Amino acid sequence: MVRGLLGKLASRSLSVAGKWQQQQLRRLNIHEYQGAELMSKHGINVPKGVAVGSVEEVRKAMQEVFPNQSEVVVKSQILAGGRGLGTFKSGLKGGVHIVKADQVEDIAGKMLGQILVTKQTGPQGKVVSKVYLAEKFSLVNEMYFAITLDRKSAGPLIIACKKGGTSIEDLAEQHPELIVKVPIDVFTGITDEDAAKVVDGLSPKVADRNASIEQVKKLYELFCKCDCTMLEINPFAETSDNQLVAADAKLNFDDNAAFRQKEIFALRDPTQEDPREVAAAKADLNYIGLDGEIGCMVNGAGLAMATMDIIKLHGGTPANFLDVGGNASENQVVEAFKILTSDEKVKAILVNIFGGIMKCDVIASGIVNAAKQVQLKVPVVVRLEGTNVDQGKRILKESGMTLITAEDLDDAAEKAVKAIAS
Repeated sequence: MVRGLLGKLASRSLSVAGKWQQQQLRRLNIHEYQGAELMSKHGINVPKGVAVGSVEEVRKAMQEVFPNQSEVVVKSQILAGGRGLGTFKSGLKGGVHIVKADQVEDIAGKMLGQILVTKQTGPQGKVVSKVYLAEKFSLVNEMYFAITLDRKSAGPLIIACKKGGTSIEDLAEQHPELIVKVPIDVFTGITDEDAAKVVDGLSPKVADRNASIEQVKKLYELFCKCDCTMLEINPFAETSDNQLVAADAKLNFDDNAAFRQKEIFALRDPTQEDPREVAAAKADLNYIGLDGEIGCMVNGAGLAMATMDIIKLHGGTPANFLDVGGNASENQVVEAFKILTSDEKVKAILVNIFGGIMKCDVIASGIVNAAKQVQLKVPVVVRLEGTNVDQGKRILKESGMTLITAEDLDDAAEKAVKAIAS
């Protein structure tokens, strides 16, 4: 599936609690069928297809959309890669199948409502609410194409490879000479020369060169007009009738562009996202769920990272990255506690606040109000320092709450780890 090389080029990771965790990026992720519809609107060749959510819809689609097709591609729709090699918890192998027309209803029915586990979903998997029925092409050549944002060139970077349909990461490692990178000047936009370099990198065998150049330019136009952070096609394929087709694609969009891309952002599927991260986004909190036992509430990304590192240093494992920011309100602090306590793996909570713009008394009031709304069944370690720290400590003391106070970050982390042990 399409994750590939951009995992190295466009994403960042952080090593926390002895495991690699994916950082929260500024991007909206949409389903394959949604991406295909969007590309089609921009003049890009995609397979004919339809998304269905029930066996009845499958039956109707086969009658109306694929009445003469002998074979159809049935693709489970989840926001994760590796579907083809995934396994359903029901036992069905593979989230992508090419089947005879009379078998489509049966295989789609076995996918819908079931949980698909892939390398990217984690062992919990993701539920398949929709299946994408797509036209089966006779492919004669498979290539790789992507556009991402490149820090080095400070603009969009087009990546092309004449071999696709497989792991682009492995290919880049074994045959780096096959990977062609074409930086685009963000001010001038893509030129015919740029597009020609990309097509040369793809090395199509049967597709018309000029038509291929136009497809590349249209893809770049979509990338810019829709505020994409990534556009990846794997495979970018040639068909037996000499067409260049985006057989499978993945698109991400910059969350900062939500205000002007309302139609695209209406496609967001929160059922495919971590419910804790969805709740955090609604409260305007920066949250990333991890796999540890100590819930963290910190102000400032740097301090949050340091807090997680010191928890690990003392033998603990952080359950999350949660930055309430520099101007959080009492209500946001309450929401933060609700998110932390909703995680069954959390055995203790560490609040580490260094008040600058963020005032310690606001945090303290939020903690007290959260305790009234949420049953705190785990120990809470609090370290406050900075603006209005005395008022904050007084609020906590007068609340009557059972809290573990700490003098500094090292002391706080040590006490949080001990609180779990006891």
